[in-house]
Amino acid sequence: MTETPRTAVAPPASDVDPFTAEHLEHPEPLHRALREAGPVVHLTRYDVHALARYEEVYAALTDWQSFESGAGAGLANFRHEKPWRPPSLLLEADPPHHDAPRRVLREILAPPALRRLRESWQARAEELVATVVAREGTEFDAFTTLAAAFPLRVFPDAVGLGPEGRENLLPYGNMAFNAFGPRNGLVEADASRMAELSGWVSAQCTRESLGDDGFGARIWAAADRGDLTPEQAPLVVRSLLTAGVDTTVHGLAATLYAFASHPDQWQRLRKRPELARVAFDEAVRWQSPVQTFFRTASSDVTVAGSVIPEGHKILMFLGSANRDPDRWADPDRFDLGRDPSGHVGFGMGIHQCVGQHVARLEAETLLTALARRVEHIELAGEPRRHLNNTLRSWAALPVRIRPAR
Repeated sequence: MTETPRTAVAPPASDVDPFTAEHLEHPEPLHRALREAGPVVHLTRYDVHALARYEEVYAALTDWQSFESGAGAGLANFRHEKPWRPPSLLLEADPPHHDAPRRVLREILAPPALRRLRESWQARAEELVATVVAREGTEFDAFTTLAAAFPLRVFPDAVGLGPEGRENLLPYGNMAFNAFGPRNGLVEADASRMAELSGWVSAQCTRESLGDDGFGARIWAAADRGDLTPEQAPLVVRSLLTAGVDTTVHGLAATLYAFASHPDQWQRLRKRPELARVAFDEAVRWQSPVQTFFRTASSDVTVAGSVIPEGHKILMFLGSANRDPDRWADPDRFDLGRDPSGHVGFGMGIHQCVGQHVARLEAETLLTALARRVEHIELAGEPRRHLNNTLRSWAALPVRIRPAR
């Protein structure tokens, strides 16, 4: 992929702005245009090179040596700009700095730990669904009452967070993911709360703020053993609180939206509830809660005959790769008969989301509880998006259900 050709090919150029409200709300037309334009497109407005086809996105995600994360996973180049916060040790670091934090988290979030959570999470999902159906009736906002409510109940508990202030988690995540894009109006809208939200999250990452038997305490125990430094421990906890909430919330909303707009697939899940994890992954492929991430060329990198100069930013369109017809049959359809493995909604390679199995467990328990109690689900109005520079996020998802007899 990085071999220099005898004659370099100049990539097509476009002055399109992928971060306008129009493209953030309805990204598919832009994605199709970029895929059709070529394997690499130079976006002149930001002087970045866009990859929108699956083959090139996958290759860039798995080649951390050529496409580095240490210069920032957003538009800002940390070689030349000071980050707005200490960089993430998972998303914004490369080996060797990335190795210890990822190894510690991978052990903490391993299958044995998740098996211990399954029973309690299933019980809490059943309780939530029963309460929503009884209290809200047959019409309600599935984003607020289910997709957001469930992760905000169970995941902070698993981390060891106290009950106060959890309403700050989604606004903080929104701010953090907005910051990966340009300094546009979405970033400016968060500016007034930046210090408040950042201060609150940092305070939750200290040893004293965390419970004795959660993921956070185990991260600090790793620091006590010398597997992490005391300076790294709070940043690893912060990574859990940043990337472990918003992406799951919007992934669950995408799954509920998929079923509300594909009633035949809901019946399929009810007959075979063991498809819950497949459904979540297919929804992540279909809607891609994380739409984009940036990398930086560590040297002159050749992609499909075009040379991306050393130090230039590369914008990977994960959402576009996940609907590339050269990789997926009938890619615009949500289909439980599909094998969605290989989608890049959780990234790929050494920076692939380390908490993806936690998100899958949250989805599995909630969807299984819903399938038992809800016979039919459909849209009860027009869903509303919440615009974000990086996330395909939601503001409201009105649904109508028919409870199971």
